Amino acid sequence: MTTDTTPRRSTGNRTLYKGQQTRATILDAALGLASHMGLEGLSIGALAEVTGMSKSGVFAHFGSREELQISVIREYHTKFEEEVFFPALREPRGLPRLRALFENWVRRVSKELDSGCIYISGAVEFDDRPGPVRDALAAMVLAWHNALARAIRLAADAGQLRPDVDAAQILFEMHGLILALHHDARFLRLPNAVDRARKGFDRILADYALPASPRAAAGEAAAAAPVAPAARKRR
Repeated sequence: MTTDTTPRRSTGNRTLYKGQQTRATILDAALGLASHMGLEGLSIGALAEVTGMSKSGVFAHFGSREELQISVIREYHTKFEEEVFFPALREPRGLPRLRALFENWVRRVSKELDSGCIYISGAVEFDDRPGPVRDALAAMVLAWHNALARAIRLAADAGQLRPDVDAAQILFEMHGLILALHHDARFLRLPNAVDRARKGFDRILADYALPASPRAAAGEAAAAAPVAPAARKRR
């Protein structure tokens, strides 16, 4: 006896797609809650209320509060990459890409002033609480830091930063600027915090920039010098 299983497969695909959509809806709501209330503010009950689902329905997609928190961290990291990291890859390697990474980071933090950065708030919540949630959060932050360190080293390889540059030190200073920006703009509500962060980054690059060779400096000076009227006439 033969059996046509095509309708059954089609039904199964629709069920799988619907399940993925439902999970994405729950995750999006969870990300919104975590941004305002922190990862510790997440609960199956709160999500059920926000999404209009039953607690058992939410639980079926995540299984535990810990799994939910880890899924939110990964979703936040995905969105962070899409907004900050990947657009910067369109810039040439070296300082243009490093500048784009920092500028995108500043813009991301500026957009999160009314909600909060999960990387920053999560570090406060889980800095002294070992476990899978802390491990997942640390792994995402370190992945971002590694990407920045690589961009710094590429700038040095391109001859735009000193060859003996300490990438970890530059990264430390960049991260410090972002933390200061978040504090001054979100907590103190200082209007010039973004400009100060950008000026601080420019100073960092100036401190670690490779000095221009005398020939290059002379060429730049000649290009910037005004042309005498007689010279212009001869041209």
